[in-house]
Amino acid sequence: MTYLLDALQFVTGYIVPFLLVLTLLVFVHEMGHYLVGRWSGIRILAFSVGFGPELLGWTDKHGTRWKFCVIPLGGYVKFYGDEDAASTPDYKRLETISPEERAQTFLGAKLWKRAATVAAGPIANFILAIAIFAVLFAVYGRSVADPVVAQVKENSAAAKAGILPRDRLIAIDGTPVATFDDVRRYVSVRPELEIKIRIERDGAFLDLPMVPERTEISDQFGNKMEIGIIGIVTDQDAGNFRLVSYGPIEAIGQGALQSWHIVTGTFDYLANLVTGRMKADQLGGPIRVAQASGQMATLGVAAVLQLAAVLSVSIGLLNLMPVPVLDGGHLMFYAVEALRGKPVGAAAQDVAYRIGFAMVLMLMVFATWNDISMFFG
Repeated sequence: MTYLLDALQFVTGYIVPFLLVLTLLVFVHEMGHYLVGRWSGIRILAFSVGFGPELLGWTDKHGTRWKFCVIPLGGYVKFYGDEDAASTPDYKRLETISPEERAQTFLGAKLWKRAATVAAGPIANFILAIAIFAVLFAVYGRSVADPVVAQVKENSAAAKAGILPRDRLIAIDGTPVATFDDVRRYVSVRPELEIKIRIERDGAFLDLPMVPERTEISDQFGNKMEIGIIGIVTDQDAGNFRLVSYGPIEAIGQGALQSWHIVTGTFDYLANLVTGRMKADQLGGPIRVAQASGQMATLGVAAVLQLAAVLSVSIGLLNLMPVPVLDGGHLMFYAVEALRGKPVGAAAQDVAYRIGFAMVLMLMVFATWNDISMFFG
């Protein structure tokens, strides 16, 4: 009975939140493709959440099959004239249909319509993230603190640079900072990389160079990660912690800004990965996402929605990478087509898709291995 209860708790605590979040993100992404594709006059054969055998589905009046499939790790929109879920053109089939039918295929659409249809998926993910953040900011507000130092840790980078309690941080590398969180966000992705912080002390301004230390920290759930820190702390007296409320328009702007922070943070992490300042073991796969979904579920709906927004930005960004089989790979082909005045050859596309598929598969295997290593290493 104990094992059964543990299994039930695992399913309801981790699997269910994970599937709900992932289904939302996949549905919105594919809906972007679907809506712009329909608007472009492209006939759509299937809208699928998941891969593999169909669990349930229905066919609408336009002939589109809407379905949920066994493997819930993604989804696709299949257009008329596609050979598979990756939108690989079925050239043999295209040779046998009439010009009228070809005009309804994805390949038969104008270049800008194909590009818009492909780009709509990632864009839908960005819009979803902005909307979620906007709702959270409008409903719950946002806790902020001024970038004023309350304490400097001994032997830290800040202490060595000469920062003192009551110093106000004005800018880092020329970028203004308005809150203590702005400082934390900027410093955390720059371990072992020299930065210059401008401070205000007794009405005078000083520029202090320092190098954030790469440090392993644990969050409230015990998950470990490496970030850069300089060793400063604020408190209520120095930082003036307060809750800021936003109107609808302001909330949307803040949602867009928060989404942009995730994008820039992702690129900063990748740059650190290439230069060796951060380890690749922080790349997570489906197991880690499921764990995070379960952990956020214990904190309430707002935490789950925040995770969904972060993942939505990540999915949109990943799909824009110029890798064949991803949306960015298709856009890369369309850019080449626009420059050449004709599409990339079928044989070249086939080779590129195979290479792209292998790259994505290797990334998934690597991320999953990181997940397994985290739990059993």
